[in-house]
Amino acid sequence: MSFEDEQDDAVRALAARLVAGDETALEEIYDRWSALVHTYALRALRDPHDAEDVTQQVFVAAWRSRHTLTPSPAALPAWLLGIARHKVADARAARARDADRVAAVVSLPGAHDGSDQSVDDDVAERLVVRQAVDELPDPRRTIMFLAFWEERSHAEIAETVGLPLGTVKSHVRRGLIKLHQQLEGVRHESR
Repeated sequence: MSFEDEQDDAVRALAARLVAGDETALEEIYDRWSALVHTYALRALRDPHDAEDVTQQVFVAAWRSRHTLTPSPAALPAWLLGIARHKVADARAARARDADRVAAVVSLPGAHDGSDQSVDDDVAERLVVRQAVDELPDPRRTIMFLAFWEERSHAEIAETVGLPLGTVKSHVRRGLIKLHQQLEGVRHESR
């Protein structure tokens, strides 16, 4: 008996043990052909995580449908790859369904409200604030800029602009009141 015949007999016996429900046969089959199945799935799906999932699903399906296998040397790896083809098709279909769901959500009316809208509102408010500060008369404009864009303390601002601390605080307070009024006007107009 040649080496190839011995190998064929071993594979046939292994397949027969699987069909009979021998769990150790499944372990041996996994050890021998899981790399083949994984490589096929990886090439087909181009995603390592999905390929691992498909590989696991193939061997679970092989166990569950072992009664459909006709034991022969060539049938076992071909049967496993046939199951893999079906599982790859299932994975691709799931990807397509997920993509369709995302597209459906994005196209819903109001889908762009929410976080994108709040980000847009924040940017608009910052622009309005910056413009409003730019329109303030000096020294209030400079004081507000130093306080909020350069984040300086009132004492540092007083020293920088050469004004008393109380005067700087008054300018900041009055500047904030003015900005608040302008922002309320903008918010009211945008409704």
